[in-house]
Amino acid sequence: MNELRKYCRSLHAPISLGSTSDDRFMPSGFLKSFAAMEKLILTEKLDGQNNCFSKLGVFARSHISPTLHPWDKPMRERWNLIKNDLQDIEIFGENMYGIHSIAYRKLESYFYVFAVREKDTWLSWDEVKFYAEMYDFPTVPELTISTALKDIYSESKNENEILEEWLTRNLGMNWTEYVETSGQLGGYSPETGNDSSEGFVIRNAKGFKTNEGSIPVAKNEFNNLFKLVRKSHVNTDEHWTKTWMPAQLIDYSKYNWFGYEYLEKR
Repeated sequence: MNELRKYCRSLHAPISLGSTSDDRFMPSGFLKSFAAMEKLILTEKLDGQNNCFSKLGVFARSHISPTLHPWDKPMRERWNLIKNDLQDIEIFGENMYGIHSIAYRKLESYFYVFAVREKDTWLSWDEVKFYAEMYDFPTVPELTISTALKDIYSESKNENEILEEWLTRNLGMNWTEYVETSGQLGGYSPETGNDSSEGFVIRNAKGFKTNEGSIPVAKNEFNNLFKLVRKSHVNTDEHWTKTWMPAQLIDYSKYNWFGYEYLEKR
């Protein structure tokens, strides 16, 4: 399978604090393009592994070959049940089975969908939710937008300050304060026990191609979504693959059957 079929690169907003050496940022002026979008979607960014369900297998970050990691075992088992129904649909989401830098007290599933691709189109958020429900997956937590970005955007203002204000209005607090809360899924640091969230993803509610030319980014970089991540968000090291621990799901009688089925087998 072509390596370019993997999930494309999502860029950080300039005010994001958790970038690493190989991360890239949205260019100056990017916010004007997002303010012109009819509707935006604001979601929590979960701390898991990017996995993709396609008709060819379950893939992690690379799409050269299907993933064989032990923390992907429940994903492979689920894929065997839905593979014949996927056709041109590729479902991308966070694999939450292995605990990374943040653990969660309110997981209802080991897989949370954040994107769906059909051929070369990333589907609208409504379609993402449709396919997630069809395959009995939850989506990543969506946060209510009460103030539209276009309503406060002004070319005469600093775009970083506008983004900060927009997030504060919709979150009810500064975004750097929000990532010190447990978010919607009860996030916390396994090391300290302190509440923690990873960050946010902002995307166009409509469907789009990876790069439609509205923002000067590389062809494999999204210009219809961007992210913000908390400071020092990666706390795992090279030993994680040997010491990783499985996550636990809430109330075994209520979460979706994907988690229930696998817990029964463990």
